[in-house]
Amino acid sequence: MNIALIAHDKKKKAIVQLAQTYEHVLNVHTLYATGTTGTRIMEKTGLSIHRFKSGPLGGDQQIGARISEGTMDMVIFLRDPLTAQPHEPDVNALIRLSDVYEIPLATNASTAVLLLKELENISEI
Repeated sequence: MNIALIAHDKKKKAIVQLAQTYEHVLNVHTLYATGTTGTRIMEKTGLSIHRFKSGPLGGDQQIGARISEGTMDMVIFLRDPLTAQPHEPDVNALIRLSDVYEIPLATNASTAVLLLKELENISEI
């Protein structure tokens, strides 16, 4: 599967912890991330990640393009709902595309854990 990993600034620590916990699940998939998020995850894990631009510089749109092309299978996007984002239209477009193309999308850590546990269960079969 092609999996995108994205996190707003206040959620970067949480996505790194998630990647560390589920490294054994993520390492058998092709991973993509926005710039800083991908760098931080790679620094703390052994995961290989294709990095797009930072979200505000077009990274969210790059991932959205992959969704619309049918080449992204899952998105984990840990959003900070309490902080205004300068690229909010891009965030909304990414969420909309995930819905249009029925791509599993986690916008919080609890939902991300459920998706990753399901991937873990599938790989054990």
